Amino acid sequence: MLVVMAALACLLLAWWQWGRYESASGTAQNLGYALQWPAFAVAVIWAYRRFVVLENTPDDERAASADRKGVTEIPAGILPDRPTTPSASSLSTTSSAREDSALADYNSYLADLNDRPSTTDHNSEDRRP
Repeated sequence: MLVVMAALACLLLAWWQWGRYESASGTAQNLGYALQWPAFAVAVIWAYRRFVVLENTPDDERAASADRKGVTEIPAGILPDRPTTPSASSLSTTSSAREDSALADYNSYLADLNDRPSTTDHNSEDRRP
């Protein structure tokens, strides 16, 4: 009963969209919807029929669909090999002493900036619009 009502609702919406398309303010969008709603009605009926078939004979249907599909395994050699995960030791890079000293100098500079007292007050009261 619900399927019949859903299909009828889709057909009524198609009829309504067709009427909107034929009106003076109708657009191509209305025509598109008028053509889509019957497809939705067919989809509702097809899905209901498919569910009924699968409920009645689930094992038979699965066996029949497996026979129709053929081979389900992928033959070796078709797909590329999976990449391997690099080890942690291969990710570590040796940096030069110059790069390390530059990084240490930069970190020292940031620490000095952090230790200095702030010269500007960031209160919202002092801000002007």
